[in-house]
Amino acid sequence: MPEEILRRVLKVPVYDVAEETPLEAAPLLSQKLKHEVWLKREDLQPVFSFKLRGAYNKLVTLTDAQKAAGVIAASAGNHAQGVALSSQKMGIQSIIVMPRTTPPIKVNNVKRLGGQVVLHGDTYDEAAQHAKQMAEDNGYTYIHPYDDLDVIAGQGTIALELLRQKSDGLDAIFIAVGGGGLISGVASVIKQVSPQTKIIGVEPEDAACMTAALQAGERVVLDQVGIFADGVAVAQVGEIPFRIAQHCVDQMITVNTDEICAAVKDIFEDTRAIAEPAGAVAIAGMKKYAEQMEPNAQPQKFCSIVSGANMNFDRLRHISERTELGEKREAIFAVTIDEKPGSFKRFCELLGRRQITEFNYRYADPQNAVVFVGIGIEGGDAEKEAVLQKLSEQGYAVQDMSDNEMAKLHLRHMVGGHAKGVAHELVYRFEFPERPGALLQFLTHMSEEWNISLFHYRNHGAAYGRVLVGVQVPPEQHDDFEMYLQNLGYPFTPENDNPGYQLFLRPTA
Repeated sequence: MPEEILRRVLKVPVYDVAEETPLEAAPLLSQKLKHEVWLKREDLQPVFSFKLRGAYNKLVTLTDAQKAAGVIAASAGNHAQGVALSSQKMGIQSIIVMPRTTPPIKVNNVKRLGGQVVLHGDTYDEAAQHAKQMAEDNGYTYIHPYDDLDVIAGQGTIALELLRQKSDGLDAIFIAVGGGGLISGVASVIKQVSPQTKIIGVEPEDAACMTAALQAGERVVLDQVGIFADGVAVAQVGEIPFRIAQHCVDQMITVNTDEICAAVKDIFEDTRAIAEPAGAVAIAGMKKYAEQMEPNAQPQKFCSIVSGANMNFDRLRHISERTELGEKREAIFAVTIDEKPGSFKRFCELLGRRQITEFNYRYADPQNAVVFVGIGIEGGDAEKEAVLQKLSEQGYAVQDMSDNEMAKLHLRHMVGGHAKGVAHELVYRFEFPERPGALLQFLTHMSEEWNISLFHYRNHGAAYGRVLVGVQVPPEQHDDFEMYLQNLGYPFTPENDNPGYQLFLRPTA
């Protein structure tokens, strides 16, 4: 299979529409990691993503009859724009099926590039199913975003450029993985020309379909997929990419949302460019890989592919909030202090010159106050543990909330005390599709016997909104409520046992 990919890569005419992107040194990242870091700037393509390469290569392989009939693709962004621009260049009719939750900026970009947009479904999978049915009904050629030899070969042209641009070799190449088209194309070429170069795939922790597949020895379907890095939010890796990865990928690394946000900032500081979350995933993995190396390891030459920059501007707010946590420059604690004058001052004195980034609480008890506090740190996990130990030694009850997703998404914006007289409250975190009627659907199917006792929503400029909901449900109706949740179809997480809920929001008698 890799041999066939390389054969196709050598004949790919992608530069009719795509550009050879620069390989740029990253001096600040190099200094931070103590390794030689290079960034492959695929965010500088005409559609701000590498996807253009594979889309165009697939289109040039079509027969005249297929070109005349037109093509169709399903995508929420980057692949859509690649197919649209390639089709426009070749004079081919293109139809792009996009989820109804796709942000307007991406829909408008596809239209600007000549694509006919059809909005269908709330997820990529629903859009893809509809596109395949339209292809069958109308004779269009379906252009798969990653599970296609010609698409993979188009992405593999990146590897040829890397081999020319860094002729003295690279020790490791870090590549974001969604469906697997990019990593399988690059790995197929690199492993045949420079087998000593490590190919390291990077995925978000909540969308690690390749990691799961390689561990299982077969493709698996994830039950839920996190959508923060929407460009790599795929439930099942492609069949062809999986087979190639089994032979050509040396290691997989997973990263969390905070680490991805920190990587967006790293790219900006070295290039003044703003990558989309998926475009920064590889850099986040590279940083984690470097941190896990032996302290005295010899400096190595690393390359990370900045795979895309189709960022909604509104998302920058969320990214900036999480960056300090991702860089381990902020810790979030829940601390119980005395409810009396001067206690806050004494608490601050104990922290010394450390910056307090946040301090939230509301009076609820005459003896104790549970405060939500953010603290600036410089020494990473070691300093955070030192602060925790110091507070504990001074008699404070303290819990580390730095990795608590509910705390980071909701509590820090809504801490306000315990409700009184709220019985049988169940609390869940949901992902609501950002479309008209989503909340109405949630409420319409809910029994009128259940009362909403808490509701917090924040729009982060993504395809889904994060929602925290409290509902009063009598114990004898818990089974009915569980059935309601399953039928609703929105991803959800129970949060009643979350220490953040217990400390700040749990109702009192």
